Amino acid sequence: MMILISSGIFGQVFNRKTLEGDSILIHSDVKNQTKSFVIDSVMLSGNKHTKERIIFRELTFSPGDTLTGQNLVDKVRKSRQNLLNTTLFNFVTIEDTVVSKGNISHLILKIAFVEQWYLWPLPIFEISDRNFNTWWQNKDFSKINYGIYLTKKNFRGRMETLQLLLRFGYDERYALYYFIPYINKKQTLGAAIGTGWSQNHEIAFATFNNKQLFIRGEENHLFKNYYAYLNLSLRPNFYSYHNFRLSYNYYAFADTVLKLNPDYSFKNQNVNEYMELAYQFIGDHRDYKVYPLTGLYYSFRFTKSGLGILKDGDISMMDLLGSFRKYWKIVDRFHISADLTGKISTNYDQPYFYQQGLGHGRNFIRGYELYVIDGQSYFLSKNTFKFTLLPTKEKKIGFIRSDRFGKIHYAFYLNYFFDFGYVQDSKVSEYNTLANKLLFGTGVGIDLVTIYDLVFRVEFSVNRQGETGIYIHFRNTI
Repeated sequence: MMILISSGIFGQVFNRKTLEGDSILIHSDVKNQTKSFVIDSVMLSGNKHTKERIIFRELTFSPGDTLTGQNLVDKVRKSRQNLLNTTLFNFVTIEDTVVSKGNISHLILKIAFVEQWYLWPLPIFEISDRNFNTWWQNKDFSKINYGIYLTKKNFRGRMETLQLLLRFGYDERYALYYFIPYINKKQTLGAAIGTGWSQNHEIAFATFNNKQLFIRGEENHLFKNYYAYLNLSLRPNFYSYHNFRLSYNYYAFADTVLKLNPDYSFKNQNVNEYMELAYQFIGDHRDYKVYPLTGLYYSFRFTKSGLGILKDGDISMMDLLGSFRKYWKIVDRFHISADLTGKISTNYDQPYFYQQGLGHGRNFIRGYELYVIDGQSYFLSKNTFKFTLLPTKEKKIGFIRSDRFGKIHYAFYLNYFFDFGYVQDSKVSEYNTLANKLLFGTGVGIDLVTIYDLVFRVEFSVNRQGETGIYIHFRNTI
């Protein structure tokens, strides 16, 4: 048995209480279906940085609306979900004031916010590996990254994001990114631009027995990559997103790598340079993006690599990637989630650096964290049964005056999971026996969900090969 750890990310603060039940603070007649309510006005407080138009973009109601009681409850709850999912606020509360009664009651809705801290100059000191699980096997402390990651969220109060990355050490990377969600008055069109450079002394040049093989160049960088992209987005309603991306990619590989693996790059060339066009559609109806318990998510992505514009006549790849995730509440405290993700590549003659099967990012079968399963196409199903061990609790840390940091929440969930998947590999499956085979893993775990989107998971799992392990992760897997 092994005890392993994997890395994760941080984000918004979440209060599950605000999303479950009828905890909105409006008067007792609100559910009376025979009554109607007119929203006279909406008042905002606590949004010291966030512009009002950004907030009103997320509301499913407007001043002047006439709504039945239950309809008002549903719209207020959904609006709070939308506001929390912007990742701009730690807490959102909505209260009402009745200004007149009768068959039609007139209301003033008051929305109060606790904004996040938006400027994060985060020092970087991290282990570099495919995931922390694989690093734990060898504990190679030469694989250290250090530097600074500067993020300005909600830039100019318009939900814009500005990021600067300066990372040195094992994986050198320098990147600049700017995102503006709305560039038109209707707040439906957005844009992003980014550029970056990375280079490595050590890289994985092949996979054998479903484990990556590495080579290191002490004096020269074995792998270099420059990229730049322009992204245009369309959000026609609350829950639909269209993204169009045009990018430029430049890769340079050392002769040493190409000699060890002649299939590492396109045509075994030292330089691969190509344009890429991608389109993605997302439908996101989850109650909370970081740790959903109810709702629906689906996405589709089309990517065409090699447009014949540059010296990329020999590069022509097309990938289709889709994901469908559903979350149900069975009864109080019991939930089920199901995730089906798949990828199809139309060109199976892919170089090693380009192809990606299971074992990267969120796409892995629980119980196979230590393995890479290379291939051109795959499908993956993750299924989880959850029990709310401890519902969301709030706590105020007395000596911290700011609500941004002094007001915290936490919740615990017990899980039983069963994952299965399949990777199709037409190139080197004789060296990697987990490809072209139905795999599955199952086990139990416990999750802690707390401030700034921190999800801490401890899981015991067993895979098809009968291997067991205790794994620790820092983000939600589904």
